[in-house]
Amino acid sequence: MNKAELIEKMSEKAGMTKADAKRALDAFVEATQDCLKKGDSLSLIGFGTFSTYKRAARKGHNPSNPKKVIQIPAKNVVKFSVGATLKKAVN
Repeated sequence: MNKAELIEKMSEKAGMTKADAKRALDAFVEATQDCLKKGDSLSLIGFGTFSTYKRAARKGHNPSNPKKVIQIPAKNVVKFSVGATLKKAVN
């Protein structure tokens, strides 16, 4: 499912226009980004939790020249943990 299909499904399920569903989805994405940028986590009970963690710097190998070792810098990574209700629904 892509963004357009999700917007269409949201508009059907919530009984709103596609424009309203798009604004709601965009607002959710923006709020989630703002929360994660601050280093907070976002918990949606039953659905899951979005959080960030710091991935340490490490050494890797250049794919085009496997013998050459390169330094990969540290960075923040987004993690999603599935909630119990969603996990049960999928299985």
